[in-house]
Amino acid sequence: MRINPDACTGCELCLPYCPMGAISMAEGRAKIDRDECVECGVCLRSAGCPADAFVEEELSWPRSVRAVFSNPLFEHRETRIPGRGTEEVKTNDVTGRFRRGYAGVAVELGRPGTGARFRDVERVTRAMAAMGVKFEPNNPVTFLMVDQRRGRLNPELLDEKVLSAIVEFTVPLGRLPAVLTRLREVAREVETVFSLNVICKVEPDDSVPTVPLIEGLGIPLSINGKNCVGLGRPLFVES
Repeated sequence: MRINPDACTGCELCLPYCPMGAISMAEGRAKIDRDECVECGVCLRSAGCPADAFVEEELSWPRSVRAVFSNPLFEHRETRIPGRGTEEVKTNDVTGRFRRGYAGVAVELGRPGTGARFRDVERVTRAMAAMGVKFEPNNPVTFLMVDQRRGRLNPELLDEKVLSAIVEFTVPLGRLPAVLTRLREVAREVETVFSLNVICKVEPDDSVPTVPLIEGLGIPLSINGKNCVGLGRPLFVES
């Protein structure tokens, strides 16, 4: 995204709309810091520029990944899903992505409101690969890996910034405490924030097997959650 300086009137109406704070004033005109811009398109869609000064550029690789991960109107080519490009637990009734005896983990870097560079995403994927997790194949971050065994991303992407990106994987329940402990360490290494989601199937007695494992580490649990209520038609067989 760029602002046409010949069209901009300097009204400053757009300044508060950028989630990354990448729009500023210079010599009476608004300008975009291209390094901080994640190509989310919020300024174009929501700021209501009276001069139509915003110009949506055609993006080339590797900058094009910014728009795909940040603009909800773009669809990930590999997963055919817009936004962050993964359904996570939301369709588990149908897909069976998360099975009994396993925990799913989703690490969403850059949310809320800070953004993330793929260099930090790779810090998480490398750490988790060393823990022996299984990365979700139908996830756009996984498609960007050049070496899943080591969690290495395409090096051309490491300086690119996106609104958020989700690292998603499964791990046996017994390994979950060790994985969460390592993620706590990684949280101090990355230069952004991440939201941590833990996913599992509810047991027949209505207990949630991940809860005591998480509480045992002293990690506070949010009261908010997502639940599959069994309305989907399964396309898998539970082993």
